[in-house]
Parts: sequence; structure tokens; C-alpha cells
Amino acid sequence: MLLRHGSVAGILFAVALPAAAADINQIGSLKQDEFHGLSQDLAATLSYKPLTPTAPLGITGFDLGIAATATKTKNSSELNTAGGGDHSTLAVPSLRLNKGLPLNIDVGVMVGEVPGSNVRVYGGELRYALVPGGTAMPAIGVRGSYTKLTGVDQLDFNTRGLDLSISKGFLVFTPYAGIGRVWATSNPKDLTTNPNNLSRESLSLNKTFVGLNMNFGLTNLVFEADRTGDDTSYGVKLGFRF
Repeated sequence: MLLRHGSVAGILFAVALPAAAADINQIGSLKQDEFHGLSQDLAATLSYKPLTPTAPLGITGFDLGIAATATKTKNSSELNTAGGGDHSTLAVPSLRLNKGLPLNIDVGVMVGEVPGSNVRVYGGELRYALVPGGTAMPAIGVRGSYTKLTGVDQLDFNTRGLDLSISKGFLVFTPYAGIGRVWATSNPKDLTTNPNNLSRESLSLNKTFVGLNMNFGLTNLVFEADRTGDDTSYGVKLGFRF
């Protein structure tokens, strides 16, 4: 069974990983509206993806996994102009860990990168279960999240997120869904040339997501779809949850 689940995740990783980019190192070539479009795509690609149901893990609980998300972007020409290559999909493989704490609080961290590029990202979440859920009741929780771009010398970029989510377990399946908001700050820096006088972009984007967590003993498999702004992401995570 573990081999079969691993094969499913492996296929999705193989689909996502070839969508690699090149180094983003020509930010100064963009006009302001193009920089705005690139920043929107980066916000959708790099903002925090839950990839976990809402129910709290409990004080002894862990959720450890490897994940990949693939984001279909709207401004691929802007990415190409900035040096990132001609790609309409950006993949982010990542390593993720969630830990349960007392009082129905969970914390999570992640680190990832866009293959073949200088785009690297780390982030985290703090989640509180307003309703922890049970046999009859769904879990309802609120999450705050943060991600930070590293590796791109010409860009200071981060996202903050706030969402409300719900999940309910049925045997080995736990579907979940949520709605929220993502705020991104994108600030050009250390440009060798800046003919268009690029300035900081501050974005506020709507976010919705749905997912399905499947738990087979210690083995855990998650599928998720996310819509942030105008961009859609699909994600998968394979790991251990206990």
C-alpha cells in the first residue's frame, strides 16, 4: 500500500518538477505594471499552502512530509523578461513539518525552492482550532502564515496570510476547505539599472482552497487545489501523520 501511494505522489512530482525556471536577475528590465504582474504570480506561487486538514494534531502529534505545488501563472512573459525563463507553470518542491501544541494550537514550517532557479522560500504557520472537531462536529480553525523569498538578490519579497478553514474526517478520508486573504510586499533592490524607476508593490489577494487528506496508518497523502488572486495551484504531499 505504501508503494502504491508513493507511486501516485511520484507521478505528480515528476509532472511538476520539469516546470523549472532560470535565475531572476533582470528585475530592472520590467516596467511598473509588468513588475506588478510578476509580483502577483510570485505571491500565488510562494504564499503558504496548508496541505493539512484543520483538526489539531494534539500535543503529541506530528505531520512530516515532502510536498510539491505547481502554480499556473498569468504573467509568464514578465517572468521571462525578469530572467526567469519562459514558463507558465512554477513548481515548488518543499519539506514541511507541523507540530501539535497544547490548547488546540498547531505550528508549521516549510522550506522549498523553484528547481533550476535562484528562487528559494521558507515560511511558517500558526493555527488555532476554534472548534477542535469530533465524531459529529467538524473542526474549524483560523491560521496566520508567513513566507519569505530568498536567493533573488534584486528582490525583497514576503507574504502574510490569514484564513479560516474547516475539515471533517470520514474513515481514512478528511476533506477540508478554507477562505482567506494573502498580502504580499514586493520591493526591488540593488538593481544595476532601473530605467523605469521601479517602486514597491503592496498586494492584497483573495485566497480559497480545498483539499483531501488520506491517512493509512502512519502514511499520509494529501491533495490540494488553491486559488490565490488569479492564479491556480495544485499540490500534493506524502509523509507521516500521527
